[in-house]
Amino acid sequence: MEDKPIMLIVDDAEINRVLLSQFFQGEYRILEATDGKEALELLASCRVNIVLVELIMPVMDGFELIAALRRSDAYTDVPIIAMTGKNDGDNEARAMEMGAADFITKPFNPTIVRSRVKNVMARLENEWRKLEQAAKDRQLREMHRYIERDALTGLYNRETFYRKAASLMQAMSGTSFDIVYFDISCFKVINDLFQTETGNLILKTAAYYFQAIIGEEGIVGRIEADHFAICIPSNKLHIGRLMEGLDNTMQSLGISHNVMFFAGIYPVSNAFLPVDQMCDRAHMALNKVKGNYMTRYAYYDKSMRDLMLQEQMIVRDMELALQEKQFCIYLQPIYNLKTNKIVSAEALVRWNHPVNGTISPAHFVPVFERNGFIVRLDRFVWEEVCRFLKRQKNNGAPLVPVSVNVSRLHFYNMDLLDFLMRLLEQYELTPDLLKLEITESAYTENPHQITSVIKEFRAKGFRILMDDFGSGYSSLNMLKNMPVDILKIDMAFVQEVENSPRANAILRFMLELSDALNMGVVVEGVETKPQIDILAGLGCEDIQGFYFSRPLPVPDFRTLLEKDA
Repeated sequence: MEDKPIMLIVDDAEINRVLLSQFFQGEYRILEATDGKEALELLASCRVNIVLVELIMPVMDGFELIAALRRSDAYTDVPIIAMTGKNDGDNEARAMEMGAADFITKPFNPTIVRSRVKNVMARLENEWRKLEQAAKDRQLREMHRYIERDALTGLYNRETFYRKAASLMQAMSGTSFDIVYFDISCFKVINDLFQTETGNLILKTAAYYFQAIIGEEGIVGRIEADHFAICIPSNKLHIGRLMEGLDNTMQSLGISHNVMFFAGIYPVSNAFLPVDQMCDRAHMALNKVKGNYMTRYAYYDKSMRDLMLQEQMIVRDMELALQEKQFCIYLQPIYNLKTNKIVSAEALVRWNHPVNGTISPAHFVPVFERNGFIVRLDRFVWEEVCRFLKRQKNNGAPLVPVSVNVSRLHFYNMDLLDFLMRLLEQYELTPDLLKLEITESAYTENPHQITSVIKEFRAKGFRILMDDFGSGYSSLNMLKNMPVDILKIDMAFVQEVENSPRANAILRFMLELSDALNMGVVVEGVETKPQIDILAGLGCEDIQGFYFSRPLPVPDFRTLLEKDA
Protein backbone atom coordinates (compact mmCIF):
# COMPACT_ATOMS: atom_id res chain seq x y z
CA MET A 1 0.00 0.00 0.00
CA GLU A 2 2.73 2.44 0.99
CA ASP A 3 4.62 1.81 -2.27
CA LYS A 4 1.78 3.13 -4.43
CA PRO A 5 2.10 6.65 -5.88
CA ILE A 6 -0.06 9.26 -4.16
CA MET A 7 -2.75 11.28 -5.95
CA LEU A 8 -4.27 14.39 -4.39
CA ILE A 9 -7.82 15.22 -5.59
CA VAL A 10 -8.91 18.79 -4.81
CA ASP A 11 -12.61 19.47 -5.45
CA ASP A 12 -15.39 20.95 -3.33
CA ALA A 13 -17.94 18.51 -4.87
CA GLU A 14 -17.87 15.19 -3.01
CA ILE A 15 -19.36 13.26 -5.97
CA ASN A 16 -16.41 14.27 -8.17
CA ARG A 17 -13.91 13.15 -5.55
CA VAL A 18 -15.70 9.82 -5.18
CA LEU A 19 -15.80 9.23 -8.97
CA LEU A 20 -12.12 10.05 -9.45
CA SER A 21 -11.12 7.90 -6.48
CA GLN A 22 -12.96 4.96 -8.06
CA PHE A 23 -11.20 5.50 -11.42
CA PHE A 24 -7.78 5.07 -9.77
CA GLN A 25 -8.61 2.60 -7.02
CA GLY A 26 -5.79 0.10 -6.66
CA GLU A 27 -3.29 2.19 -8.69
CA TYR A 28 -2.88 5.22 -6.42
CA ARG A 29 -3.20 6.03 -2.75
CA ILE A 30 -5.84 8.78 -2.79
CA LEU A 31 -5.81 11.95 -0.69
CA GLU A 32 -8.75 14.37 -0.84
CA ALA A 33 -9.17 18.09 -0.17
CA THR A 34 -12.21 20.33 -0.55
CA ASP A 35 -10.34 23.52 -1.48
CA GLY A 36 -6.86 24.88 -2.15
CA LYS A 37 -6.18 25.85 1.46
CA GLU A 38 -6.90 22.34 2.73
CA ALA A 39 -4.75 20.93 -0.09
CA LEU A 40 -1.75 23.04 0.97
CA GLU A 41 -2.11 21.83 4.55
CA LEU A 42 -2.06 18.21 3.31
CA LEU A 43 0.93 18.86 1.07
CA ALA A 44 2.91 20.31 3.96
CA SER A 45 2.89 16.90 5.64
CA CYS A 46 2.87 14.51 2.67
CA ARG A 47 4.74 14.26 -0.63
CA VAL A 48 2.36 13.53 -3.54
CA ASN A 49 3.06 12.36 -7.09
CA ILE A 50 0.22 14.13 -8.96
CA VAL A 51 -2.51 16.69 -8.20
CA LEU A 52 -6.00 16.86 -9.80
CA VAL A 53 -7.54 20.25 -9.02
CA GLU A 54 -10.93 21.85 -9.76
CA LEU A 55 -10.34 25.42 -10.94
CA ILE A 56 -13.50 26.99 -9.48
CA MET A 57 -13.81 26.46 -5.68
CA PRO A 58 -14.62 28.52 -2.58
CA VAL A 59 -12.03 29.64 0.00
CA MET A 60 -9.01 29.12 -2.30
CA ASP A 61 -9.63 28.21 -5.94
CA GLY A 62 -7.58 26.06 -8.30
CA PHE A 63 -5.75 28.99 -9.91
CA GLU A 64 -4.49 30.18 -6.53
CA LEU A 65 -3.40 26.64 -5.66
CA ILE A 66 -1.51 26.21 -8.95
CA ALA A 67 0.25 29.56 -8.40
CA ALA A 68 1.18 28.59 -4.82
CA LEU A 69 2.62 25.23 -5.92
CA ARG A 70 4.60 26.77 -8.75
CA ARG A 71 6.08 29.35 -6.37
CA SER A 72 7.42 26.60 -4.12
CA ASP A 73 10.65 24.81 -5.05
CA ALA A 74 9.28 21.71 -3.29
CA TYR A 75 6.43 21.26 -5.81
CA THR A 76 7.78 22.51 -9.17
CA ASP A 77 8.15 18.94 -10.46
CA VAL A 78 4.72 17.71 -9.25
CA PRO A 79 2.39 17.51 -12.29
CA ILE A 80 -0.96 19.29 -11.97
CA ILE A 81 -4.06 18.41 -14.00
CA ALA A 82 -6.80 21.07 -13.99
CA MET A 83 -10.50 20.13 -14.00
CA THR A 84 -12.97 22.35 -15.88
CA GLY A 85 -16.46 22.33 -17.30
CA LYS A 86 -17.19 21.90 -21.01
CA ASN A 87 -16.47 24.84 -23.36
CA ASP A 88 -14.28 26.51 -20.77
CA GLY A 89 -11.32 27.21 -23.06
CA ASP A 90 -10.21 30.46 -21.39
CA ASN A 91 -9.77 28.76 -17.99
CA GLU A 92 -7.99 25.83 -19.65
CA ALA A 93 -5.55 28.15 -21.42
CA ARG A 94 -4.96 30.18 -18.24
CA ALA A 95 -4.27 27.00 -16.25
CA MET A 96 -1.81 25.78 -18.92
CA GLU A 97 0.04 29.09 -18.90
CA MET A 98 0.33 28.95 -15.12
CA GLY A 99 2.01 25.55 -15.32
CA ALA A 100 -0.73 22.90 -15.42
CA ALA A 101 0.40 19.81 -17.31
CA ASP A 102 -3.05 19.02 -18.75
CA PHE A 103 -6.77 19.40 -18.12
CA ILE A 104 -9.86 17.19 -18.00
CA THR A 105 -13.44 18.24 -18.56
CA LYS A 106 -16.69 17.33 -16.85
CA PRO A 107 -18.68 15.14 -17.00
CA PHE A 108 -15.80 12.72 -16.55
CA ASN A 109 -15.11 10.01 -19.14
CA PRO A 110 -13.21 7.28 -17.23
CA THR A 111 -11.13 6.23 -20.29
CA ILE A 112 -10.08 9.79 -21.12
CA VAL A 113 -9.33 10.69 -17.50
CA ARG A 114 -7.16 7.61 -16.98
CA SER A 115 -5.37 8.12 -20.33
CA ARG A 116 -4.52 11.74 -19.56
CA VAL A 117 -3.19 10.93 -16.10
CA LYS A 118 -1.18 8.05 -17.58
CA ASN A 119 0.09 10.33 -20.34
CA VAL A 120 1.24 13.04 -17.92
CA MET A 121 3.06 10.52 -15.72
CA ALA A 122 4.56 8.81 -18.81
CA ARG A 123 5.96 12.11 -20.05
CA LEU A 124 7.83 12.57 -16.76
CA GLU A 125 9.23 9.06 -17.00
CA ASN A 126 10.13 9.57 -20.67
CA GLU A 127 12.37 12.54 -19.82
CA TRP A 128 14.51 10.27 -17.66
CA ARG A 129 14.62 7.59 -20.34
CA LYS A 130 15.84 10.07 -22.90
CA LEU A 131 18.64 11.15 -20.55
CA GLU A 132 19.69 7.53 -20.02
CA GLN A 133 19.74 6.85 -23.77
CA ALA A 134 21.53 10.05 -24.81
CA ALA A 135 24.96 9.93 -26.43
CA LYS A 136 28.14 10.29 -24.36
CA ASP A 137 28.48 14.03 -24.99
CA ARG A 138 24.93 14.64 -23.73
CA GLN A 139 25.62 12.54 -20.65
CA LEU A 140 28.74 14.60 -19.98
CA ARG A 141 26.71 17.80 -20.21
CA GLU A 142 24.20 16.43 -17.74
CA MET A 143 27.06 15.74 -15.29
CA HIS A 144 27.68 19.48 -15.21
CA ARG A 145 24.07 20.56 -14.72
CA TYR A 146 24.67 21.38 -11.06
CA ILE A 147 27.76 23.44 -11.74
CA GLU A 148 26.70 27.06 -11.78
CA ARG A 149 28.86 28.34 -14.63
CA ASP A 150 29.26 27.18 -18.21
CA ALA A 151 32.87 26.03 -18.60
CA LEU A 152 33.45 27.62 -22.03
CA THR A 153 31.82 31.05 -21.71
CA GLY A 154 31.68 31.67 -17.98
CA LEU A 155 27.97 32.49 -18.20
CA TYR A 156 25.34 30.81 -16.08
CA ASN A 157 24.47 27.36 -17.43
CA ARG A 158 20.90 26.39 -18.27
CA GLU A 159 19.72 25.22 -14.86
CA THR A 160 21.32 28.15 -13.06
CA PHE A 161 19.84 30.63 -15.55
CA TYR A 162 16.38 29.20 -14.97
CA ARG A 163 16.78 29.46 -11.21
CA LYS A 164 18.34 32.94 -11.15
CA ALA A 165 15.89 34.40 -13.68
CA ALA A 166 12.92 33.05 -11.71
CA SER A 167 14.26 34.54 -8.49
CA LEU A 168 14.88 37.94 -10.11
CA MET A 169 11.41 38.20 -11.68
CA GLN A 170 9.60 37.04 -8.55
CA ALA A 171 11.60 39.41 -6.35
CA MET A 172 10.71 42.34 -8.64
CA SER A 173 7.05 41.37 -9.12
CA GLY A 174 6.02 44.93 -10.06
CA THR A 175 8.48 45.09 -12.95
CA SER A 176 7.77 43.82 -16.48
CA PHE A 177 10.42 41.46 -17.86
CA ASP A 178 11.32 40.02 -21.26
CA ILE A 179 13.02 36.70 -21.95
CA VAL A 180 15.15 36.88 -25.11
CA TYR A 181 16.40 33.67 -26.74
CA PHE A 182 19.33 33.82 -29.22
CA ASP A 183 20.57 31.35 -31.80
CA ILE A 184 23.37 31.56 -34.40
CA SER A 185 22.37 30.80 -37.97
CA CYS A 186 24.11 27.70 -39.39
CA PHE A 187 26.60 27.45 -36.55
CA LYS A 188 27.41 23.85 -37.53
CA VAL A 189 28.55 25.11 -40.94
CA ILE A 190 30.95 27.48 -39.20
CA ASN A 191 32.41 24.57 -37.23
CA ASP A 192 32.67 22.50 -40.44
CA LEU A 193 34.35 25.31 -42.43
CA PHE A 194 36.70 26.48 -39.68
CA GLN A 195 38.36 24.89 -36.68
CA THR A 196 36.48 24.30 -33.44
CA GLU A 197 38.56 27.07 -31.90
CA THR A 198 36.86 29.55 -34.22
CA GLY A 199 33.42 28.41 -33.12
CA ASN A 200 34.50 28.65 -29.49
CA LEU A 201 35.83 32.18 -30.09
CA ILE A 202 32.44 33.22 -31.47
CA LEU A 203 30.62 31.77 -28.45
CA LYS A 204 32.98 33.37 -25.93
CA THR A 205 32.81 36.75 -27.69
CA ALA A 206 29.01 36.65 -27.79
CA ALA A 207 28.96 35.76 -24.08
CA TYR A 208 31.25 38.70 -23.27
CA TYR A 209 29.02 41.03 -25.28
CA PHE A 210 25.82 39.86 -23.61
CA GLN A 211 27.35 40.17 -20.15
CA ALA A 212 28.66 43.67 -20.90
CA ILE A 213 25.33 44.89 -22.29
CA ILE A 214 23.12 43.38 -19.57
CA GLY A 215 25.46 44.02 -16.65
CA GLU A 216 23.69 43.99 -13.29
CA GLU A 217 20.25 44.73 -14.75
CA GLY A 218 19.40 41.20 -15.80
CA ILE A 219 20.51 37.57 -16.07
CA VAL A 220 22.48 35.99 -18.94
CA GLY A 221 22.91 32.27 -19.63
CA ARG A 222 24.18 29.85 -22.22
CA ILE A 223 21.32 27.37 -22.60
CA GLU A 224 23.11 24.87 -24.86
CA ALA A 225 25.45 24.79 -27.87
CA ASP A 226 25.00 28.15 -29.68
CA HIS A 227 21.82 29.10 -27.78
CA PHE A 228 21.87 32.00 -25.30
CA ALA A 229 19.12 33.61 -23.21
CA ILE A 230 18.76 36.82 -21.28
CA CYS A 231 16.20 37.95 -18.70
CA ILE A 232 15.91 41.73 -18.56
CA PRO A 233 13.38 44.38 -17.50
CA SER A 234 11.27 45.30 -20.53
CA ASN A 235 12.12 48.99 -20.33
CA LYS A 236 15.84 48.16 -20.49
CA LEU A 237 15.60 46.03 -23.65
CA HIS A 238 16.43 47.89 -26.86
CA ILE A 239 16.50 44.92 -29.19
CA GLY A 240 17.41 46.81 -32.37
CA ARG A 241 20.49 48.40 -30.81
CA LEU A 242 21.39 45.13 -29.11
CA MET A 243 21.33 43.19 -32.41
CA GLU A 244 23.28 45.91 -34.21
CA GLY A 245 25.98 45.90 -31.54
CA LEU A 246 26.13 42.11 -31.66
CA ASP A 247 26.66 42.22 -35.45
CA ASN A 248 29.46 44.77 -35.08
CA THR A 249 31.11 42.68 -32.37
CA MET A 250 31.05 39.56 -34.58
CA GLN A 251 32.46 41.48 -37.56
CA SER A 252 35.36 42.69 -35.43
CA LEU A 253 36.58 39.09 -35.16
CA GLY A 254 37.63 39.13 -38.82
CA ILE A 255 36.10 35.74 -39.66
CA SER A 256 35.50 35.25 -43.39
CA HIS A 257 31.92 34.15 -42.81
CA ASN A 258 28.82 36.14 -41.88
CA VAL A 259 28.05 35.24 -38.26
CA MET A 260 24.38 36.10 -37.82
CA PHE A 261 22.25 35.88 -34.67
CA PHE A 262 18.48 35.56 -34.54
CA ALA A 263 16.32 36.32 -31.49
CA GLY A 264 12.88 35.53 -30.10
CA ILE A 265 11.32 37.61 -27.32
CA TYR A 266 8.74 36.50 -24.78
CA PRO A 267 7.13 39.35 -22.76
CA VAL A 268 6.60 37.76 -19.35
CA SER A 269 2.96 37.94 -18.25
CA ASN A 270 3.26 35.59 -15.26
CA ALA A 271 6.49 35.64 -13.29
CA PHE A 272 5.64 32.28 -11.69
CA LEU A 273 5.53 30.40 -15.00
CA PRO A 274 8.52 28.00 -15.18
CA VAL A 275 11.39 29.80 -16.92
CA ASP A 276 12.05 26.84 -19.21
CA GLN A 277 8.53 27.35 -20.61
CA MET A 278 9.25 31.06 -21.06
CA CYS A 279 12.38 30.14 -23.02
CA ASP A 280 10.40 27.65 -25.11
CA ARG A 281 8.01 30.44 -26.10
CA ALA A 282 10.84 32.84 -26.90
CA HIS A 283 12.44 30.04 -28.93
CA MET A 284 9.12 29.56 -30.74
CA ALA A 285 9.22 33.25 -31.73
CA LEU A 286 12.83 32.88 -32.86
CA ASN A 287 11.93 29.97 -35.14
CA LYS A 288 9.43 32.23 -36.89
CA VAL A 289 12.23 34.44 -38.23
CA LYS A 290 15.30 32.19 -38.24
CA GLY A 291 16.79 32.23 -41.73
CA ASN A 292 14.97 35.48 -42.61
CA TYR A 293 17.76 37.98 -43.17
CA MET A 294 15.39 40.95 -43.37
CA THR A 295 13.77 40.44 -39.95
CA ARG A 296 16.01 38.88 -37.35
CA TYR A 297 13.90 39.05 -34.20
CA ALA A 298 10.25 38.43 -33.35
CA TYR A 299 7.94 38.66 -30.34
CA TYR A 300 5.85 35.77 -29.07
CA ASP A 301 2.21 36.46 -30.00
CA LYS A 302 -1.29 34.96 -29.96
CA SER A 303 -0.68 32.80 -33.05
CA MET A 304 2.24 31.17 -31.25
CA ARG A 305 0.07 30.75 -28.16
CA ASP A 306 -2.51 28.99 -30.33
CA LEU A 307 0.26 26.76 -31.70
CA MET A 308 1.30 25.95 -28.12
CA LEU A 309 -2.29 24.98 -27.26
CA GLN A 310 -2.46 22.85 -30.40
CA GLU A 311 0.70 21.06 -29.33
CA GLN A 312 -0.79 20.58 -25.86
CA MET A 313 -3.80 18.92 -27.54
CA ILE A 314 -1.52 16.69 -29.59
CA VAL A 315 0.42 15.57 -26.51
CA ARG A 316 -2.77 15.17 -24.49
CA ASP A 317 -4.47 12.92 -27.07
CA MET A 318 -1.54 10.95 -28.50
CA GLU A 319 -1.76 8.02 -26.07
CA LEU A 320 -5.47 7.46 -26.63
CA ALA A 321 -5.00 7.93 -30.38
CA LEU A 322 -2.49 5.08 -30.50
CA GLN A 323 -4.73 2.83 -28.40
CA GLU A 324 -7.75 3.51 -30.61
CA LYS A 325 -5.81 3.26 -33.89
CA GLN A 326 -6.62 6.82 -34.92
CA PHE A 327 -3.26 6.67 -36.69
CA CYS A 328 -3.17 4.85 -40.01
CA ILE A 329 -0.73 4.34 -42.86
CA TYR A 330 -0.92 5.66 -46.39
CA LEU A 331 1.28 4.27 -49.17
CA GLN A 332 2.76 6.38 -51.96
CA PRO A 333 3.96 4.37 -54.97
CA ILE A 334 7.40 4.77 -56.53
CA TYR A 335 7.46 4.24 -60.29
CA ASN A 336 10.24 3.20 -62.65
CA LEU A 337 10.31 5.45 -65.73
CA LYS A 338 11.63 2.71 -68.03
CA THR A 339 8.92 0.17 -67.23
CA ASN A 340 6.25 2.65 -66.05
CA LYS A 341 5.53 0.14 -63.24
CA ILE A 342 5.38 0.44 -59.45
CA VAL A 343 8.66 -0.84 -58.02
CA SER A 344 8.21 0.11 -54.35
CA ALA A 345 6.31 2.43 -52.02
CA GLU A 346 6.83 4.68 -49.03
CA ALA A 347 4.69 4.35 -45.89
CA LEU A 348 3.41 7.64 -44.48
CA VAL A 349 1.41 8.14 -41.30
CA ARG A 350 -1.88 10.02 -40.94
CA TRP A 351 -3.87 10.96 -37.82
CA ASN A 352 -7.65 10.87 -38.11
CA HIS A 353 -8.65 12.76 -34.96
CA PRO A 354 -12.29 12.19 -33.88
CA VAL A 355 -12.80 15.90 -33.10
CA ASN A 356 -10.23 17.83 -35.13
CA GLY A 357 -10.34 15.72 -38.29
CA THR A 358 -7.18 14.86 -40.19
CA ILE A 359 -4.07 16.29 -38.52
CA SER A 360 -1.08 16.85 -40.80
CA PRO A 361 2.12 14.97 -39.93
CA ALA A 362 3.85 18.35 -40.19
CA HIS A 363 2.01 19.29 -36.99
CA PHE A 364 2.38 16.16 -34.87
CA VAL A 365 5.64 14.51 -36.01
CA PRO A 366 7.94 17.35 -34.75
CA VAL A 367 6.11 17.27 -31.40
CA PHE A 368 6.54 13.51 -31.14
CA GLU A 369 10.22 13.75 -32.04
CA ARG A 370 10.72 16.19 -29.18
CA ASN A 371 8.86 14.17 -26.55
CA GLY A 372 10.01 10.70 -27.68
CA PHE A 373 6.56 9.38 -28.67
CA ILE A 374 7.81 9.06 -32.28
CA VAL A 375 9.53 5.79 -31.27
CA ARG A 376 6.21 4.14 -30.43
CA LEU A 377 4.46 5.65 -33.46
CA ASP A 378 7.18 4.42 -35.82
CA ARG A 379 6.89 0.91 -34.42
CA PHE A 380 3.14 1.03 -34.98
CA VAL A 381 3.74 2.07 -38.62
CA TRP A 382 6.30 -0.69 -39.13
CA GLU A 383 3.86 -3.32 -37.90
CA GLU A 384 1.04 -1.96 -40.06
CA VAL A 385 3.33 -2.20 -43.09
CA CYS A 386 4.30 -5.78 -42.20
CA ARG A 387 0.63 -6.63 -41.79
CA PHE A 388 -0.07 -5.27 -45.29
CA LEU A 389 2.86 -7.16 -46.83
CA LYS A 390 1.85 -10.40 -45.09
CA ARG A 391 -1.70 -10.12 -46.44
CA GLN A 392 -0.44 -9.47 -49.98
CA LYS A 393 1.85 -12.46 -49.71
CA ASN A 394 -0.84 -14.81 -48.33
CA ASN A 395 -3.34 -13.76 -51.02
CA GLY A 396 -0.86 -14.24 -53.85
CA ALA A 397 -1.31 -10.53 -54.67
CA PRO A 398 1.39 -8.27 -56.20
CA LEU A 399 4.14 -7.51 -53.72
CA VAL A 400 6.65 -4.62 -53.72
CA PRO A 401 9.07 -3.46 -51.02
CA VAL A 402 7.84 -0.68 -48.72
CA SER A 403 10.15 1.87 -47.12
CA VAL A 404 9.50 3.13 -43.58
CA ASN A 405 10.96 6.05 -41.65
CA VAL A 406 13.37 5.43 -38.79
CA SER A 407 13.60 8.42 -36.44
CA ARG A 408 16.98 9.39 -35.03
CA LEU A 409 15.70 8.53 -31.53
CA HIS A 410 15.59 4.84 -32.47
CA PHE A 411 19.36 4.77 -32.67
CA TYR A 412 19.54 5.23 -28.90
CA ASN A 413 17.60 1.97 -28.41
CA MET A 414 19.91 -1.02 -28.26
CA ASP A 415 17.14 -3.44 -29.28
CA LEU A 416 16.25 -1.72 -32.59
CA LEU A 417 17.65 -4.43 -34.86
CA ASP A 418 16.28 -7.23 -32.67
CA PHE A 419 12.82 -5.62 -32.73
CA LEU A 420 12.81 -5.39 -36.54
CA MET A 421 14.00 -8.98 -36.92
CA ARG A 422 11.30 -10.23 -34.52
CA LEU A 423 8.70 -8.27 -36.46
CA LEU A 424 9.74 -9.82 -39.77
CA GLU A 425 9.79 -13.28 -38.20
CA GLN A 426 6.30 -12.77 -36.75
CA TYR A 427 4.88 -11.85 -40.17
CA GLU A 428 7.05 -14.34 -42.12
CA LEU A 429 8.75 -11.66 -44.21
CA THR A 430 12.30 -11.12 -45.45
CA PRO A 431 14.36 -7.94 -44.83
CA ASP A 432 14.39 -7.01 -48.54
CA LEU A 433 10.66 -6.18 -48.31
CA LEU A 434 11.15 -3.55 -45.59
CA LYS A 435 13.41 -0.66 -46.58
CA LEU A 436 14.59 1.75 -43.89
CA GLU A 437 14.68 5.51 -44.45
CA ILE A 438 16.84 7.78 -42.31
CA THR A 439 17.46 11.49 -42.68
CA GLU A 440 20.73 13.26 -43.24
CA SER A 441 20.17 15.24 -40.03
CA ALA A 442 20.08 11.98 -38.05
CA TYR A 443 23.52 11.12 -39.40
CA THR A 444 25.04 14.53 -38.67
CA GLU A 445 23.81 14.37 -35.05
CA ASN A 446 25.57 11.10 -34.21
CA PRO A 447 27.53 9.80 -37.23
CA HIS A 448 29.63 7.08 -35.60
CA GLN A 449 26.79 5.32 -33.80
CA ILE A 450 24.40 5.52 -36.78
CA THR A 451 27.05 4.25 -39.20
CA SER A 452 27.72 1.28 -36.94
CA VAL A 453 24.02 0.42 -36.62
CA ILE A 454 23.42 0.73 -40.37
CA LYS A 455 26.22 -1.71 -41.10
CA GLU A 456 24.46 -4.21 -38.85
CA PHE A 457 21.17 -3.61 -40.70
CA ARG A 458 22.76 -4.20 -44.08
CA ALA A 459 24.45 -7.34 -42.85
CA LYS A 460 20.96 -8.70 -42.07
CA GLY A 461 19.70 -7.88 -45.57
CA PHE A 462 17.97 -4.53 -45.04
CA ARG A 463 18.34 -1.81 -47.68
CA ILE A 464 18.97 1.69 -46.36
CA LEU A 465 17.65 4.90 -47.93
CA MET A 466 18.99 8.36 -47.18
CA ASP A 467 15.93 10.64 -47.16
CA ASP A 468 15.98 14.34 -48.13
CA PHE A 469 19.49 14.03 -49.53
CA GLY A 470 20.88 17.46 -50.40
CA SER A 471 18.77 19.37 -47.90
CA GLY A 472 21.59 19.63 -45.32
CA TYR A 473 25.16 20.87 -45.28
CA SER A 474 27.31 17.76 -44.97
CA SER A 475 25.99 15.57 -47.78
CA LEU A 476 29.31 14.83 -49.51
CA ASN A 477 31.08 14.09 -46.25
CA MET A 478 28.20 11.81 -45.30
CA LEU A 479 28.48 9.87 -48.57
CA LYS A 480 32.16 9.25 -47.90
CA ASN A 481 31.44 7.48 -44.61
CA MET A 482 27.89 6.19 -44.57
CA PRO A 483 27.02 2.82 -46.21
CA VAL A 484 23.58 3.62 -47.67
CA ASP A 485 22.02 1.83 -50.66
CA ILE A 486 19.67 4.45 -52.08
CA LEU A 487 19.58 8.26 -52.09
CA LYS A 488 16.24 10.06 -52.07
CA ILE A 489 16.86 13.40 -53.76
CA ASP A 490 15.26 16.29 -51.91
CA MET A 491 12.21 17.75 -53.66
CA ALA A 492 13.72 21.26 -53.57
CA PHE A 493 15.93 20.29 -56.54
CA VAL A 494 12.94 19.01 -58.50
CA GLN A 495 10.97 22.22 -57.94
CA GLU A 496 13.77 24.27 -59.50
CA VAL A 497 14.95 21.89 -62.20
CA GLU A 498 12.73 23.47 -64.92
CA ASN A 499 14.01 27.02 -64.40
CA SER A 500 17.45 26.75 -62.82
CA PRO A 501 20.44 25.54 -64.88
CA ARG A 502 22.44 25.37 -61.65
CA ALA A 503 19.90 23.06 -59.98
CA ASN A 504 19.91 20.98 -63.15
CA ALA A 505 23.71 20.73 -63.11
CA ILE A 506 23.81 19.82 -59.41
CA LEU A 507 21.18 17.13 -59.93
CA ARG A 508 23.16 15.69 -62.85
CA PHE A 509 26.29 15.62 -60.68
CA MET A 510 24.42 13.87 -57.85
CA LEU A 511 23.19 11.19 -60.27
CA GLU A 512 26.65 10.61 -61.67
CA LEU A 513 28.12 10.48 -58.16
CA SER A 514 25.55 7.96 -56.95
CA ASP A 515 26.23 5.80 -59.99
CA ALA A 516 29.98 5.88 -59.28
CA LEU A 517 29.29 4.86 -55.66
CA ASN A 518 26.95 2.07 -56.79
CA MET A 519 23.96 3.65 -55.08
CA GLY A 520 20.38 3.74 -56.31
CA VAL A 521 18.43 7.00 -56.59
CA VAL A 522 14.79 7.92 -56.00
CA VAL A 523 13.68 11.44 -56.95
CA GLU A 524 10.73 12.60 -54.84
CA GLY A 525 8.34 15.51 -55.17
CA VAL A 526 7.81 15.16 -58.95
CA GLU A 527 4.58 16.88 -59.97
CA THR A 528 4.66 17.88 -63.66
CA LYS A 529 5.28 16.35 -67.11
CA PRO A 530 8.15 18.80 -67.89
CA GLN A 531 9.87 17.65 -64.68
CA ILE A 532 9.46 14.02 -65.78
CA ASP A 533 10.97 14.80 -69.20
CA ILE A 534 13.99 16.57 -67.69
CA LEU A 535 14.59 13.82 -65.14
CA ALA A 536 14.31 11.12 -67.79
CA GLY A 537 16.86 13.01 -69.89
CA LEU A 538 19.23 13.07 -66.93
CA GLY A 539 18.93 9.30 -66.53
CA CYS A 540 16.62 9.19 -63.48
CA GLU A 541 14.66 5.97 -63.23
CA ASP A 542 12.75 5.74 -59.93
CA ILE A 543 10.26 8.56 -59.33
CA GLN A 544 7.96 9.43 -56.45
CA GLY A 545 5.45 12.28 -56.48
CA PHE A 546 1.97 13.59 -57.19
CA TYR A 547 2.53 13.30 -60.95
CA PHE A 548 2.02 9.56 -60.62
CA SER A 549 0.05 9.32 -57.39
CA ARG A 550 -0.64 10.96 -54.06
CA PRO A 551 -0.22 8.84 -50.92
CA LEU A 552 -3.13 6.38 -50.88
CA PRO A 553 -5.07 4.51 -48.20
CA VAL A 554 -4.03 0.85 -48.10
CA PRO A 555 -7.12 -0.48 -49.96
CA ASP A 556 -6.65 2.06 -52.78
CA PHE A 557 -2.95 1.27 -53.05
CA ARG A 558 -3.74 -2.45 -53.17
CA THR A 559 -6.16 -1.83 -56.06
CA LEU A 560 -3.60 0.32 -57.91
CA LEU A 561 -0.96 -2.38 -57.44
CA GLU A 562 -3.27 -5.04 -58.90
CA LYS A 563 -4.03 -2.87 -61.94
CA ASP A 564 -0.34 -2.22 -62.45
CA ALA A 565 0.62 -5.92 -62.32
